[in-house]
Parts: sequence; C-alpha cells; structure tokens
Amino acid sequence: MIVLYDAKFKKTYKKLHSNQQSCVDGAIEVVTANPAIGEQKLWDLSALRVYKFRMLGQLTLLGYTVEENGEIILTFVDVGPHENFYRDLKK
Repeated sequence: MIVLYDAKFKKTYKKLHSNQQSCVDGAIEVVTANPAIGEQKLWDLSALRVYKFRMLGQLTLLGYTVEENGEIILTFVDVGPHENFYRDLKK
C-alpha cells in the first residue's frame, strides 16, 4: 500500500497543534488499516471518501481517495471541521 499526502492536506496538517496532529495521525492509522471505512461521496466528489472522527471533542472530517492499480494507492486530500469542508474541496 502506498500512502500519499496532497499539498492541501500537508498545509492544513502543518497548522494544527501537536495534540491535534496526534488525533489526525490516529485517524490516518485507522483509514490505512481499512481504506473502505470512509463514506463514499456522490456526484462531483464521487472519487472522495470521508472518514469522520472526533478531534478534541469536535467532529472532524478526513478526506481521501483510494486507487487500485494492482497496488492500493491512498491519497489524503484534506482534514478539517465539517463547516465548509466540501465546498472548499470543490475548488
């Protein structure tokens, strides 16, 4: 399995505090262990899967894509609160 990080994800992750980063790291481990755990989106975000988890009491979304070309390629796209999450991904 190959794990990649989108530039948008890296930028958002870098701005988080260390305790928030550890929560995101835990969510990444869960998704890496089972890529099908996230909810498949529809319409113009159909390639996206979203895993919802709690980060310091707040609902947080982790967006990623899964490609299978003989080997699974997992690309983390973005992480953040639900507010404007999907709108920002469409840009």
